[in-house]
Amino acid sequence: MSAPVSVPAPTTASVLRQFYALTKPRVVQLIVFCALIGMVLAVPGVPSLADLQQGALACLGIWLVAGAAAAFNCLVEKGIDAKMKRTAWRPTARGQLSDKQALIFSAGLCAAGSALLWFTVNPLTMWLTFATFVGYAVVYTVILKPLTPQNIVIGGASGAMPPVLGWAAMTGDVGPEALILFLIIFLWTPPHFWALALYRVEDYRKAGLPMLPVTHGNEFTRLQVLLYTFILFAACLMPFIYGMSGWLYLVVAIGVSIGFTGYAFALWRNYSDALARKTFRFSLIHLSVLFAALLVDHYLQ
Repeated sequence: MSAPVSVPAPTTASVLRQFYALTKPRVVQLIVFCALIGMVLAVPGVPSLADLQQGALACLGIWLVAGAAAAFNCLVEKGIDAKMKRTAWRPTARGQLSDKQALIFSAGLCAAGSALLWFTVNPLTMWLTFATFVGYAVVYTVILKPLTPQNIVIGGASGAMPPVLGWAAMTGDVGPEALILFLIIFLWTPPHFWALALYRVEDYRKAGLPMLPVTHGNEFTRLQVLLYTFILFAACLMPFIYGMSGWLYLVVAIGVSIGFTGYAFALWRNYSDALARKTFRFSLIHLSVLFAALLVDHYLQ
């Protein structure tokens, strides 16, 4: 008889890496970046030391709550994640972390982030951030995602909140400028995710999720991606029209919007998985460059 093979116990470093992976670091980094843009635009001129301190605390609090929402999402969707190549590596999907560990970790991050925002920033930011947590972790993940192909459209409201959180952190209210930034991300979300869903359609079908390419087909989804990029193009001009930004932003916004619309048009005319991947990747460039241009333009005016 062969001797039983002993499995080495996980090291502290490997366990910490698993918990860190639950927070979906790349997604959270984009969330904090968008929140930071809202903070910067809310403060006229060069920020004071007090502004910098408040902004740093707000970024940390938002990062903690966003990480908590991501961890809760991984817990709820562990069965679905295990069926999809894109997410099968997650610690909850692989059984490397228990449900109890993931839940305690999520609750701890949410409580710490909420307390930090309440006591060091302002209550409005805390409540808006907590509402975003509920919107993503519960309304989107638990209710919308498994029930309707419009999950991305409706649930996109939670993903569009970071600039509003940043604006509220620095001003204590929500101005029209913050709502314009919200609108841009809200309209950006469907073509961004549907481009991904197009070349991951079999994963979503196996997981039983009613994503648009699964329920309405490839051609219909491609048309929706194109139509949303048209509407998004118009929304990206609003910061200039409203007076939030100058000509630098306008030139960059037109450039990246033409690029995104161009990818969507090519995808609509002649589909391929490779082109869908390029469209998805360019959507990330589109949002990052757009908000970076807002940031630079703010200090040039």
